[in-house]
Amino acid sequence: MEVPLLELHTQYQRLKSEIQQALDDLMTRQQFILGPEVASLEEKIASFCGTEYAVGVSSGTDALLLALMALGISRGDEVITTPFTFFATAGVVARLGARPVFADIDPETFNIDPAKAEDAVTGKTRAFLPVHLFGRCASMERMANLAESRGLFIVEDAAQAIGAGVDGGKAGSVGVAGCFSFFPAKNMGAFGDAGMIVTKDKKLNERLRKMRVHGSSEKYLYEEVGGNFRMDTLQAAILLVKLKYLEEWTACRLERARTYTAVLRKNWILLKIKALIRDLS
Repeated sequence: MEVPLLELHTQYQRLKSEIQQALDDLMTRQQFILGPEVASLEEKIASFCGTEYAVGVSSGTDALLLALMALGISRGDEVITTPFTFFATAGVVARLGARPVFADIDPETFNIDPAKAEDAVTGKTRAFLPVHLFGRCASMERMANLAESRGLFIVEDAAQAIGAGVDGGKAGSVGVAGCFSFFPAKNMGAFGDAGMIVTKDKKLNERLRKMRVHGSSEKYLYEEVGGNFRMDTLQAAILLVKLKYLEEWTACRLERARTYTAVLRKNWILLKIKALIRDLS
């Protein structure tokens, strides 16, 4: 029996009528850039994550890039992150002329080891960029305490962890900013690229919103150089439909994970015993 890693066709058939209605409404209005669905999704994601603000952007990669830009990360700065992640995590740091500094992972969680992250801090360090890998959150308390004492930023790469719990809250709510991806393969995927930045910081929220439209807070008035990081209204409309089912889907994943864990644990024990016999013979 083949179990596909990703199967979006079945999900779409279940949501087909709702998605088609949402898209039909959008096509009738013809408001494709930063339409009301984007604002609605931002409000709902902020509430879901336990943050005051959320800013819809063009991709998970752009969420990371824009967050670092808005925090002023630039040439000569160092950002401590994990080597065990998708390329974009370190790529956005290098794109700004800063230096990604890799702190090794905890072999049990595969996430960044807080002790190794602390050891990597230098006078050039400006931020920690932990990754919540495979939906399992990195250990944040030690990094958060260190960041507060040293005046460093924490930007959470929560691309794979929307809804995951961390330190009594939700992924993305611990640092100054949390970044999500809605790439189609993610737990809640768009029909293309889309992303989101969540924050509790009012000033950062305002700067993110300005910088996602080329640095403009007023039409055709550009106060700084930003970029085109806007979320398409079409993607927001689709994600609003999917968000209603996210907790249900997460519960189903947890149930299946428990089943796999129970089965694999038994077989893993057998494999270890066989390996031990082989080594002793």
